[in-house]
This record gives sequence, C-alpha cells and structure tokens, in this order.
Amino acid sequence: MAFLSSLFSTVVLILLTSQVYGDTPANCTHDDLVGEWKFYFSSGGHDKDIDCSNPGVISKVTTLTFSSYNTVVKDVDGEVGSFNLIYNQGFEVILGYRKLFAFFKYDQINSTYANYWCNQTMEGWSHDVLGNDWACFKAVKQDTSSRTYDHEVMRSQYTNRLLQLPYSVPVKFVEEINSAQNSWKAAVYPEYEKQTYDSILRRSGYPNGPLARPAKSLKSSKSKQKKYSNLPKSFDWRNVDGVNYVSPIRNQGHCGSCYAFASMAMLEARMRILTNNTQTPVFSTQDVVACSRYSQGCDGGFAYLIAGKYAQDFGVVEEECYPYIGKNQDKCEPQLSNCQRTHVAKYEYVGGYYGGCSEEKMMQELIANGPLAVAIEVYPDFQQYKSGIYHHVKSLKSTWLGGYNPFELTNHAVLVVGYGEEPTNSGVEKYWIVKNSWGESWGENGFVRVRKGTDEIAIESLAQQSTPIPRF
Repeated sequence: MAFLSSLFSTVVLILLTSQVYGDTPANCTHDDLVGEWKFYFSSGGHDKDIDCSNPGVISKVTTLTFSSYNTVVKDVDGEVGSFNLIYNQGFEVILGYRKLFAFFKYDQINSTYANYWCNQTMEGWSHDVLGNDWACFKAVKQDTSSRTYDHEVMRSQYTNRLLQLPYSVPVKFVEEINSAQNSWKAAVYPEYEKQTYDSILRRSGYPNGPLARPAKSLKSSKSKQKKYSNLPKSFDWRNVDGVNYVSPIRNQGHCGSCYAFASMAMLEARMRILTNNTQTPVFSTQDVVACSRYSQGCDGGFAYLIAGKYAQDFGVVEEECYPYIGKNQDKCEPQLSNCQRTHVAKYEYVGGYYGGCSEEKMMQELIANGPLAVAIEVYPDFQQYKSGIYHHVKSLKSTWLGGYNPFELTNHAVLVVGYGEEPTNSGVEKYWIVKNSWGESWGENGFVRVRKGTDEIAIESLAQQSTPIPRF
C-alpha cells in the first residue's frame, strides 16, 4: 500500500504541474496575435477537399492588422472584419465574404521536443462564406520580437513507465477530499482499476504531458459585468415543463475526444429544441476523431472548431454512419456511404469573442438557445466526484495580474445544460448542471454540478454555441 500511495501521489503531482495544449504544441497568447501580419495565398477556385499540405505557388499577398480584444481586423485597403483567437492554438478571421483559419506553426522534432512559433502559421484554409471557393494560405507577423520556443512536449521515460502501471484506487485521497469540505462527495470507482494511469489522464484531457503553467490575468470585462435580475434562479433543459431536450449520456473511453462529445451533445440538444423533439439525432463522434482537419483525433481539439467550423464547412453525420470506436484511424472511413450531413447556420463564442464570456451571458444564451459547450480544467479530485456541488478542494490557481489576457487553463470539454442553487448552512450555493462523457456510472448519473459565479475550474471562461439546421 505504501508503494501504491506513493505512486498515486507522484501521478497527482504530474497532473497538478501540467498544462495541456490538447492537440498541437503551440502555446500562443492574444498579444502574440495583435499586430500586423502578411498573408500569402495560393490560387483559389478549389472545393473543400483541397490539400493545403501541398498548396502550390503563391498567387496573392495581403496585409492584415489585428487589434485588441479579438474583435477587429483590417486589411491593407482598410476593410474591417473580425477575428477570434482559438484558445492558444490558432485564429479565425472573418473579413468581407471570406473566412480564414490556421494553427500557429509548430514542428515536432522527436517524441520529446517540438518547436513552435507564435509569429507564423501552419498552412491554413481560406474560403468564401458559402464554402464554395477554397484556397490555402500562410501568415507571418511583421513584428520580429514575437516568441519562438524549443519546447519539451512529452513526459520523461520514467514518467511514461509509471503511467503504464495499473491504476490504484486512491482511497486515502477520497477520504481527504470528503473530510476537507461538505459541499460535495468524492467516491472510489473500482472500475478505474481496470485501466492504466495513462488512460485515466488521457480521458481527463492530459494526453501530451507537462508544460509550464502560465499566470492568469484579471479580465477587465469580468469586473464590470451587469447583473441580469430578470433571469430565473434555476433552469434545466432536462426538464422544461416536463420535457427533456438533452441526449443520452455517452462514454468517450480512453480516447481524448471530449471535445467531440461536448460538440455533438450540444448539436443534439439544440436540434431537439429547434424541432420540439421531432428530430432526436445522436451525432457521430468518430467522424470528428477520424475525419476533421480542424482537430487532432484522440489527442484533442476545441468545440469552436468542431460544433462550429467543422459542422458548418463539412457537416456532421449520425452515429450509425460512423460508429464510435474510441481510437485514431489512418483514414476517414465511414461505415455507411452517402450519409446525410447536418450543418450549422452560425457559431460563436458566448460573449462574441474569446475572452468575452461571463456567468450572466452564459445564463442568457443557455435559456434563449440551448445547452453550451464549455471547457474546464480537470483536477485529480474531479475524477472522484460522486455527488453535490463540485469545487476544486485544493486550488492551485495562479495570482491574477493586470492587463487583458483571455487565456485560462483548460483540458476537458463538457456541456452545460442548466443551472440552479441550493441552500447551505452558510447561505445559498449556485451551480451549473454539466453533462460529462464518462458514462452514467460517474457522478450524478453522468452529470456533475459545478460551483457557479466564481469561474470555478475555468467553466465561465470558454463557452461556445452553434445553431444547427434542422432537416425538413
């Protein structure tokens, strides 16, 4: 038992000192993007199957200038558009009648190291807003002071050996959680012992290992939020006048595909709402894992790019077309051919841009349009959640600094389906109702209630919503 307890402590330490980038090694900030960039485009006129790994010769060069707060971009002729930072991974631009998206540049050197550049992009995709005229592009920032990194991206060999050992149920850890507070209950999940530590961490969004944890910054927008007193104190899409609009709980298994499950769960719920439950699809997460060029399969992704950009550009299919197998595939090979694809009419971050999210805006959008895909940071105690209103027991949040920086550390994607409040000995505790993708045996039948109004585990930092197009 002493060895197992020590092993568990070691792995917990790895978790608590890790930052997950989810898919690529890039870790670029809002300030890295702000400024003047030169864009190099290949010839247009292609369809959405264009291969931007071999874009061809440059046919057009233009300059775009990014302003602050993720809202304004203008080209050399003065045309004004908008942009969004995609977490710390890349950006999307909407200018005139075109959309541009690219990841920040990275180069995987070996299994241990990668370089990444915050002043350049990988080959990206440009297309008209109807998705008919596609081209490729690369962009380079004209300010040479931007950052370049030689980065350690994988765990050490010693840590890798530890993580392949069978998972040990952390009985003492659970006891410590329950004795430290009375807001929620932790529990032992014996089924975890059938897995390795690596599988447990991967499910939680830790597929790629430790990076440095950045300091958070105080968002000026959060300190000035207006309270919306006209909103109800509780709301739940699982029970609106006795009707449930939320699709069934699913289990992502050992694949780091939470972003796909949260994205599809949001589209499923919103389709049910738009059609008054006359259309109740379950959308394929394997199609996202195997086919999306905007994510990295079982190594991570973002709801904005899946429930939003991928669903709009390519559409999503239903589960029977491409059943979930929970692992990466070399090729995109649906089980059924010629499956009908569902698209979205629009997509956006709650608040309008990355960094504009807040508790009140989430409440408004949730009630008006349906459940929201959100990103959170999973700590080791979250794994053991069983019931109650969760908050991280031993917070490691960094000191907040001044200035504008929308980045908050997250490593897992889930679906907010409602909110409420509960009386306690010290007053009233507010909570979000959250749908997870770890099966019905976890938490409150697959759901977790998370403390609301304090940005607990970053739940109020990165909410996304899309509007699916019903079939008629």
